[in-house]
Amino acid sequence: MREEPLRTLVHMGYGLLAAAIAAEVAGTTAMKYSEGFTRLWPSLITVAGYLLAFSLLAQTLKTLSVGTAYAIWAGVGTAAVALIGMVFLGESASPLKALGVLLVIAGVVVLNMGGAH
Repeated sequence: MREEPLRTLVHMGYGLLAAAIAAEVAGTTAMKYSEGFTRLWPSLITVAGYLLAFSLLAQTLKTLSVGTAYAIWAGVGTAAVALIGMVFLGESASPLKALGVLLVIAGVVVLNMGGAH
């Protein structure tokens, strides 16, 4: 009976982690448009995105192990920003870059399969 509330907390942890990743990706994307923090609104979005991201990540660590949370955070965030760069920001896309993104994602999956929870 006690396992159900724990499962709900872990699921909530993953939801918070997804929101943290989304905030970090938004902040990083806005940073591209801030032109070295010389443009006000993209700079403010960058700061707000990172403040929100780290606040949510801190809440995530109440229910998920730091290794699991950080692996997912770094892997998914890196892959998402790389894809945004290639699809929306005109950065070069190559088979080698695609392989790199796939390897990052594979690394996150392998870490999680290894029982990092």
